[in-house]
Amino acid sequence: MSTGGKKKIRSTRVAPLELPPSRFERAIMALQRVDVLLRLMMCLATATAIWGISSAWAPAFTFRVGYVPSRDVTARVAFERPNAIQTELARDRARAQTPFVYRQDPKDLDLLRASLELGLNEVLATENYKDVKPETWRQFQPAPAATDAATAKPVDPSVEAEQYKQFHTALVALGGPEKLKLALNEIFTPLKERGVLDTLPEQHNSTRNQKDILVYPIGDPKDQSKELLTDVLIGDGTRIRNLVREHLGNSPAADHVALWLLTPTDNGKPRLKSTLTLDDVESKKKQDLEAAGVKEVQTKYELGALLAPAGKPITVDELDLLHLEYDQFVDTLPLKRRLERTTAVFGMIFALYVLCGYYVYFRERKLLSDMILFGTMLASAIAVITAVHWTTADPWRAELIPLLLFSMTFGIAYHRDVALILSTSMALIVAMTGGEGLGEFIVLMGTVASAVLQLDTIRTRGKLIRVGLISAIVAFLLSLGMAMFDDQPLGETIIRHAARNALWTFLTGFLMTGLLPYIERLFGVLTDMSLLELADPSHPLMQELVRRAPGTYNHSISVASIAEAAAESIGARGLLLRIGAYFHDIGKMLKPNYFIENQGLQGNRHENLLPAMSTLIIIAHVKDGADLARQHHLPQPIIDFIEQHHGTTLVEYFYRRANEQSEANPEAGEVQESSYRYPGPKPQTVEAAILMLADSVESASRTLVEPTPSRIENLVEQIGMNKLLDGQFDECGLTLQQLRIVEDSLIKSLTAVYHGRVKYASTASA
Repeated sequence: MSTGGKKKIRSTRVAPLELPPSRFERAIMALQRVDVLLRLMMCLATATAIWGISSAWAPAFTFRVGYVPSRDVTARVAFERPNAIQTELARDRARAQTPFVYRQDPKDLDLLRASLELGLNEVLATENYKDVKPETWRQFQPAPAATDAATAKPVDPSVEAEQYKQFHTALVALGGPEKLKLALNEIFTPLKERGVLDTLPEQHNSTRNQKDILVYPIGDPKDQSKELLTDVLIGDGTRIRNLVREHLGNSPAADHVALWLLTPTDNGKPRLKSTLTLDDVESKKKQDLEAAGVKEVQTKYELGALLAPAGKPITVDELDLLHLEYDQFVDTLPLKRRLERTTAVFGMIFALYVLCGYYVYFRERKLLSDMILFGTMLASAIAVITAVHWTTADPWRAELIPLLLFSMTFGIAYHRDVALILSTSMALIVAMTGGEGLGEFIVLMGTVASAVLQLDTIRTRGKLIRVGLISAIVAFLLSLGMAMFDDQPLGETIIRHAARNALWTFLTGFLMTGLLPYIERLFGVLTDMSLLELADPSHPLMQELVRRAPGTYNHSISVASIAEAAAESIGARGLLLRIGAYFHDIGKMLKPNYFIENQGLQGNRHENLLPAMSTLIIIAHVKDGADLARQHHLPQPIIDFIEQHHGTTLVEYFYRRANEQSEANPEAGEVQESSYRYPGPKPQTVEAAILMLADSVESASRTLVEPTPSRIENLVEQIGMNKLLDGQFDECGLTLQQLRIVEDSLIKSLTAVYHGRVKYASTASA
């Protein structure tokens, strides 16, 4: 029978059926999200930074001081090496050939010229020998005035008169005082320009080039002129005599003037004194400048030249030579080779990204979902590669320190297996980009693994030091073993290298102990050592809770005890849960009398309040507690316990009262259940879920008239089922099996608290 409808074909019938997207389609959809693209860009930037820091486009330099090559190491390219010894010799020669610098002060020459002119004018003005002053004539005499030096007899006055006449006649022939003054100026001008030097200073010895000197006028060191040394030295007086004859002619006047200049005065001091003073500072500056201009002397090494022989440890000098050859080889690498190696490095980093990403996604997803933590992880990777690049050079070889700090940090902040997978990737990048090979990778990874595997709990300050000590022993043994596996002879060099690795590992334990508080603050984690500090009963919040709300304090202590045991029964962090339980109800201290455990003889204050108002007061203790915790700088994990220990549960008592009042008053509106629920969030961790359950069962158990084991068991199971059905455990990862184990632990703890006691008959007083 026809229904009158249009017949549907098969394609039309199956069209409404939508299959879930395939993995490829989900990947395409994820790539369209902004946050995913941002994370990919951050990963690419990190990979680029690692590539640049480690110079991954070039082959690694693999040689170390003390390493014994199994074959001769020869030059792959021709290169040059600076020869420091020959260069220094060349610079010494340049210094020796640099003229000394002298400072010229001509003021004494002006005084000397004036004195000479005065004496000559007196002679010129006195024609007769008998009329001249004896002291004036004595200055120009060729011999002592009183006696003949050879015969020791008085000089014949007639001879002296004849000498004086010739001297006077020669001066007159010059043309008078003005001509004489001009002639003297011409004599003294070159002396003032070039300077006068009687003897060479001690510094200016014969090993230096003494042909030239540099002269500058006093006060102007930059105005230096080069002068021949023979033009400034007085020597035997030949230069002075020639200079005088050049301007006074070859006459007795010239002889007497030259004699006057070169003969000492009556007190034995020379008239013509040095006007040049050696300037040590300018001389050294000039010599250093000339030495700096000398190019380095290079020693050439041809292609195939032997750089390090086989079977012998590489020395420091050979290592420098190998570095020069390596740098030249890298500079000559063609672009194709660089691109090939770059591609290989990025491929390796991509593979490590995928491996670590998949593992972290399933094991510690918040590292990927939280943008701050994700950025911190990538920044830590860049910091490790940078630190390794700085510390891996001789003689330190301390690459273990940054790698251990990285692995121990993530081992403390997250799960140990997450730290191992991340550290393995970092060690692989370090070993491959550094050219260390499999042996170094095993040493790095073995030492890191030995440290991470010991990071179960950190309850004492000495724990990290013990971790460093045990890991140091592992590092020492692995270094020796890998050296012998690499056919390196067991000797002082290998033992020193192994001991150095052990030392760095041990010191890292001390360094990690000092950095621990900052690591906890950066990653928002709490170690057992910090938790034990928070467990101190003298904490200000605990003291205030005891004073204001003693009933709540006792309740918190009881909850902490049973919750810790329940957490440890499933392998959760019992100590963290205990500290969280201590602080979970601190918000009640602001209005303590509105909570039943603190109500005494005053009665129940909620009897005179509307259910909605009572609910607001009860719920407010969560927000008040979180605010107090932040004011007192409690760690975020403790604040999470305060905010999550009630989740989004219903305040059932006041919700039922509100419904009863609504039913009794037809004009009242419908009661909204959401108004009587805690704001949440729901428990996000297993520990928070256990606290929620322990808090509820501890409070409820106090209402039991006869808390027998069976009643306690029924109570715990009922509360656990209600929380489960209410969806409070949906976001914490608590399994049904774990829930059953937790309930059993709570039942045992509460049964022990409310165990039966033997009643004793009272003794009547006499």
